[in-house]
Amino acid sequence: MWLTAAENSGTDKAVAEVVRFKDKIWNWFTDADMWANILFAGIRILVIFILSRILIKVVSNLIDRSMNQNRKGRLLPSSRRFTTVGELLKNVVTVVCNFVMIILILSEFNFELGPLLAGASVLGLAIGFGAQSLVKDVITGFFIIFEDQFAVGDVIQTGTYKGTVELIGLRTTRLLSSTGEVFIIPNGTIINVTNYSLANALAVVDVPVKMERSLESTLTLIAAALKGIEERNPNVLAYPNVLGIQSMSTAEYVIRVAATCQPNAKEDAERQIQRDIKQALEQQMALEAAETEEKARREAEEAARAAVEEELREEERRLREASGRRLRGQMAAAQEGEEEED
Repeated sequence: MWLTAAENSGTDKAVAEVVRFKDKIWNWFTDADMWANILFAGIRILVIFILSRILIKVVSNLIDRSMNQNRKGRLLPSSRRFTTVGELLKNVVTVVCNFVMIILILSEFNFELGPLLAGASVLGLAIGFGAQSLVKDVITGFFIIFEDQFAVGDVIQTGTYKGTVELIGLRTTRLLSSTGEVFIIPNGTIINVTNYSLANALAVVDVPVKMERSLESTLTLIAAALKGIEERNPNVLAYPNVLGIQSMSTAEYVIRVAATCQPNAKEDAERQIQRDIKQALEQQMALEAAETEEKARREAEEAARAAVEEELREEERRLREASGRRLRGQMAAAQEGEEEED
């Protein structure tokens, strides 16, 4: 009987717990104040999100307008710097606004922001001490962008790496080489930079010529071959200068040609100059070969004609000799006949 009473008491307690839990759930679902707070919190979060987007858009437009005004009347490097710095400023504004938005949203969920911000500060300080190379990369990247040392699309060389700049970040710079390799370089390791895209380049071509060829005719040939090269290749900005003999040996001498060309178009301009000179030399060699062949043909014809004339003279001489022999024979025979008559 005691066991039965204990079982009934346990059952009553379980039923009472279930009823209380059900009442709590019901009260939670029917709590108008709670739902009102959730509704207002959701509205505030939505307003915070919309305001942050509007603020980012407005500030980005102001940055673009300011950069466009400062870009007017500037040279190309300054224009590129304004574009790059504008993008950087817009990224900074976006990060700051999103961070503030997240903090405000967390406050709507009753998070304690004081300990959170304090912990973030301590974590940032620890990361700053532990990631000095990262800080160095970021600072170097900022000054690369701010000073416009190079921009996206430039061809640069730093150390042993040379290629076209594909991306400039605050931490790394990405280069694409002419053979397809992609170099990702930490900004902190960029010490010396050679930028091939800031100023006009100078294409230099050395043309070896055999010592047997005349200097004046060679210079005239090269000058004639390069006429109109600016129209054939827009990368060549002006008519090339034929500087003259650069070096000389017993077998050949070297003529140097220099031309001003577009930035990063040195190789293309040099190939165009070499192509034009090679075509002119081929035409000259073909003309000389034709002249040599014509001269040899004329000499052969003259030799053949001289041989025929010599044969005719020889035949005439033989005929004269034969005629003389016959005449002498006749005279000898006539003289013998006269002697016999006597």
